[in-house]
Amino acid sequence: MIRAAATAAVAISMLASPGDARADVLVRIDKSSQSMSVIVNGQHRHTWSVSTGIYGTPSGTFRPQSLARHHRSTLYNNAPMPYSIFYDGNFAIHGTTHVSRLGGPASRGCVRLHPANAATLFALVRAEGLGNTRISIQ
Repeated sequence: MIRAAATAAVAISMLASPGDARADVLVRIDKSSQSMSVIVNGQHRHTWSVSTGIYGTPSGTFRPQSLARHHRSTLYNNAPMPYSIFYDGNFAIHGTTHVSRLGGPASRGCVRLHPANAATLFALVRAEGLGNTRISIQ
């Protein structure tokens, strides 16, 4: 009886601390293949076509700085940038209405995704946390 109560107490305490169950999210962007891979806790989850910058997208490893569900560009004619994940100043991963251009460079430097894929990635990063997410762009 005491052992069963102790086991139940441990199980409840594990449920009460959801911060300990955070996942490690790696977003890997390959500019040469115009593709993105999403890896969670070492397990491959998604591969999607992207569009990176015609004039360049910063390379390196970044942490997301902020999230914006309904962002509009103040630099480019109020262009919609749904599900934005900002990672380096004004550079972001975000959804695009120009889905026919995915798979080739098309942006001014951001990483564009199909809106459904951007929503999936946005929800994952929001759930797991900015500090548990890395963005690698090569």
